[in-house]
Amino acid sequence: MHRRQFLRAAAASPLLASSGLVRAVEDDDRPPVVDTHLHCFAGPDDPRFPYHPDGPYQPEMPAPPERLLRLMAEAGVDYAVVVHPEPYQDDHRYLEHCVDVGGEKLKGTCLFFADEPGSIDRMTALVRRREGQIVAARIHAYAPDRLPPFGTPELRALWEQIGELGLAVQLHFEPRYAPGFEPLIEAFPGTTVIIDHLGRPFQGTPEEHAVVVGWSRFPNTIMKLSSLPERGQYPHRDIAPVNRSLTDAYGPDRLIYGGGFNAEATPESYRAYRERLRSYLTHLTAEQQAKVLGGNAARLFGFGAGGY
Repeated sequence: MHRRQFLRAAAASPLLASSGLVRAVEDDDRPPVVDTHLHCFAGPDDPRFPYHPDGPYQPEMPAPPERLLRLMAEAGVDYAVVVHPEPYQDDHRYLEHCVDVGGEKLKGTCLFFADEPGSIDRMTALVRRREGQIVAARIHAYAPDRLPPFGTPELRALWEQIGELGLAVQLHFEPRYAPGFEPLIEAFPGTTVIIDHLGRPFQGTPEEHAVVVGWSRFPNTIMKLSSLPERGQYPHRDIAPVNRSLTDAYGPDRLIYGGGFNAEATPESYRAYRERLRSYLTHLTAEQQAKVLGGNAARLFGFGAGGY
């Protein structure tokens, strides 16, 4: 029985329909919902997956993929990308565990360092070992003592190999460091560049963030609408104008969304985060909103390739 036939039959069952594990018939042909940004942690008590001694933080509460999958089913999230978090540094054993547990539901990003000997070889081995499961390689630039080696052959070589492997470069940075990445974005136009967390607009000045907004002129850039600050959160700036400027600049075909899952999330809070983001997209049509909330990511990362 094909997937759509199954869903139509299952929708006729009140028990299955109320479980949240299947969609109603009328939603069957919509693009999937894809959360492109979440972290999973084994916690400090699992000796199989220790935190790296060089990690900048160590979460106390586990956030395992099994729990993630339950919340996804209840909150209407079809697929997700597990962003390999810094507490594990370049040890990807837990990420591999997550994609094993997730099957077709989960893919992951990796984290390697341009100035660490052997990074390119180890990244290549991971991606080939996990063919189709690793979709991006993340680069951080937000802590002065943890910056990538801007302007060096090592960073260029890492960036080039990320593209050769068919991955996206995923950037997490404070806006003041954006100029260091721009030459590479321009030099490798065939490599997709994903900008995390709105480009961290409130961790810089409006002038610094304007550089990130201006990256929309590069066709290979994708903006991720994630890490939405609460209204009362310092520095108490309204996120709505930022979201509008980014959606206007990048357009509905180059936006993806992420967020809402953590160790304390509930199905209600997970869904509410997505609906809050949707409230900033009311200037887009329903079809365009569906692209942002999953259609674009499904194509970009190869989720549900047989049906979308």
